[in-house]
Amino acid sequence: MGPHVVQDQSDIFAFLGDPATHKLAEPVTRIDTHGAAVFLAGSDVYKVKRAVQFPFMDFSTLEKRRLACESELAVNKANAPDLYLGVVPISRDAAGLKFGNGGTIVEWAVHLRRFDENRTLDRLAERGELDLEIIAKLADVVVASHRRAPVVVGKRSTLSIERQIEETLDSLAASPDVFAALAVSELRRRMTAAFERAAPLLSAREAQGQARRCHGDLHLRNIVMIKGTPVLFDAIEFDESLAICDILYDLAFLLMDLWTRGLRLHANLLLNRYFSICDEPDKEIEGLAALPLFLALRAAIRAKVANLEPQKSEAAIALAQHNFAAASAFLEPGRLELVAIGGLSGTGKSSLARALAASIGRAPGALHLRSDVERKRLFKLAEFDRLPDAAYQPEVSAMTYAHLRRLAAIALAAGQSVLIDAAHLKEEERFAVTELASRSGARFTGLWLDAPTAVLSERVAKRGHDASDATPAIVAAQAKEPLGVVEWRRLDASGPLETLVDQALAAIQG
Repeated sequence: MGPHVVQDQSDIFAFLGDPATHKLAEPVTRIDTHGAAVFLAGSDVYKVKRAVQFPFMDFSTLEKRRLACESELAVNKANAPDLYLGVVPISRDAAGLKFGNGGTIVEWAVHLRRFDENRTLDRLAERGELDLEIIAKLADVVVASHRRAPVVVGKRSTLSIERQIEETLDSLAASPDVFAALAVSELRRRMTAAFERAAPLLSAREAQGQARRCHGDLHLRNIVMIKGTPVLFDAIEFDESLAICDILYDLAFLLMDLWTRGLRLHANLLLNRYFSICDEPDKEIEGLAALPLFLALRAAIRAKVANLEPQKSEAAIALAQHNFAAASAFLEPGRLELVAIGGLSGTGKSSLARALAASIGRAPGALHLRSDVERKRLFKLAEFDRLPDAAYQPEVSAMTYAHLRRLAAIALAAGQSVLIDAAHLKEEERFAVTELASRSGARFTGLWLDAPTAVLSERVAKRGHDASDATPAIVAAQAKEPLGVVEWRRLDASGPLETLVDQALAAIQG
């Protein structure tokens, strides 16, 4: 048994791993983590808490394991009501071990309906099957989860972050053979300083209701695709202080997981989709000031957990070291950028913005502010609802552009780079965004997309399921408007998107 194991459960595990227990002919699959042993048996899953005692997790007694099983059932019902079936006792009588009462209860298990374990998002990512459409759906699911999560007001979540930093760095320091002592010391110094800077903001967000009873362990392995929809499962059950957290800290686990897997477009899309549909964008954008700390702590925790796996293979050690390096990288300051993309409808501003955003500024890339989306948000409409013509009057457009710049200013003040995606047909609109960059201390790049009107009209006519309400008639009207002097970098948008992306990146990075 490992140093954290306080009880031998081998007979329980043998019972659950025996196909005869489940009246099966096929073998039972067992999956071990540092905190649980999971048995996949036909259409059923049984999850037993391991009898372990860590500084952050205590399953050392049968009663604690029972309570943890019941808590797991309770906290996961909202996100995965069809998966969690109940908590079952495992008892021993003269004949041996069995499910249910009738003897001395020796263990407890969470009973779940089995899903296709090859459809968890980590497995999809490993096979290159985690497409951006799934990420867009995932953002919707996470926002819904945060909306229904109970608000917890007080200082519990801020204090919990501080304790997690201390406990996590202590755990890393205890393995100098895996994590270099000087590197751990430096990460502790930088993470502590980041927490001290963020603490007032985190306390304010608690008071505003942004600290909630969240999932708490929201990474790709704890999400599965069922009937085309991402389903969140395996929320933290063993410690309320870890699950009660800032909603952006909950989101940060997913962002970190995607980013460290090299899925940077996915991480950026998740961030931007979340912000485009969340209830209080001003508050969440302001909260971006704490995102480097959140990402770094999530990566450090992942490094700690990988190092604690029961079978510490070379792959587990490599993963631990990879995430440790990522934790340090997340705290590196990135160059603050404000990029604006302008041009007539149909030039591909939004497609270019989505392709560029992950490469701009610090992780997980730039906040993408799209006029088509924000205009509809001002009218309390969903992204694909059509606005009336009155919503495109000059005074409404002026209000929309002012709103975009206001959100951009909040993000830049929080240290997050921004990409504004809007036509910018008027000289005063282009001047105003340039002035915003100057006031915010951000490096500015203005990109102007050109293409023949006939090409633009054809593109717009072919659109479907898009936030833009533009029509060929609108393109024709835009083409007649005087643009004045366009001082931004002009790019030919009539060719392939890949070529346009290369040219835009060269302009931004140069």
